[in-house]
Amino acid sequence: MRIWVARPEPGAARTAERLAALGHRPLVAPVLVVRPTGTPPPPGPFAALLLTSANALAALLATGADEALRGLPVFAVGPHTAALAAKARLGPVETGAGDAAALATLVGRRLAPGARLLHVAGAARKPEPAASLEAAGYAVATHLAYAAEAVPHLPDRVAAALGGGDPGLDTALHYSRRSAAIALRLAEAAGRGGAFRALRHYCLSDDVAAPLEAAGIAVHFVAARPREDDLLAGLS
Repeated sequence: MRIWVARPEPGAARTAERLAALGHRPLVAPVLVVRPTGTPPPPGPFAALLLTSANALAALLATGADEALRGLPVFAVGPHTAALAAKARLGPVETGAGDAAALATLVGRRLAPGARLLHVAGAARKPEPAASLEAAGYAVATHLAYAAEAVPHLPDRVAAALGGGDPGLDTALHYSRRSAAIALRLAEAAGRGGAFRALRHYCLSDDVAAPLEAAGIAVHFVAARPREDDLLAGLS
C-alpha cells in the first residue's frame, strides 16, 4: 500500500522505515512541525518526572535541563518514550500502557498523593494525566518544552497524489487527534477533501479517530492499544 505518514519528525522517518520493511510504500509528509521552546523547567524539588511523548523528552534533552533531573523516577507514556528515557540515563523508568490516563493510574499505584510531579509536555497538551493526578491529590507542575505548529498548506506531494498523480495514495496513518484534524482541514482547503475522505484511515486510538468520524469519514482501523505495533498490525 501507498501510505501517507502525516506525523511529525523524527517519528515520521522511523515509521516510514517500519512500513518499508513490511513491504509498503510510505509517503512522509508531516502536517505538524515540532519546535522546542528552549525554556527551562520550573524549579524543584520533584518526586518524579512525567513524559507523555518522545518529543517532550527530546526537547528537554536539547536544553540540558535533564542533568538536574537525573535520579528522579520517570513515568513514560509508552515503551518507545521509556526506551529513550533509559537511553538518556534518566530514571529508573516505569512504562505506561500507551495513553496519558493510564499513565496517571500507574503513578497512583507507585507514589503517595501529595507528591510534586513535573510533567514535560507540548503546548497543545491534553488535560490528562494532570487532571486525574491533581484530582487525586498530587501537585503537577507542567513544563511546556515544545510546540507543534501546523504546516501552512497540504504538502505538495500529498496534494499531487490525492489529485490523481502517480503514485497515488491508498491509506493514511493518524497518530494524534490534532494531526488528523489538521490533515483533514488542509486537504479540504486544497480541494482534495473528497480524495482524502476516500482513503483508508488507520488511527492510533479512538481519540485520534474522533475528528475524522465527526466529519463523517469512515475510519478503517483503530488500534486496540495506543501503540505503533498495534496500529501497524492492522495493515496486514
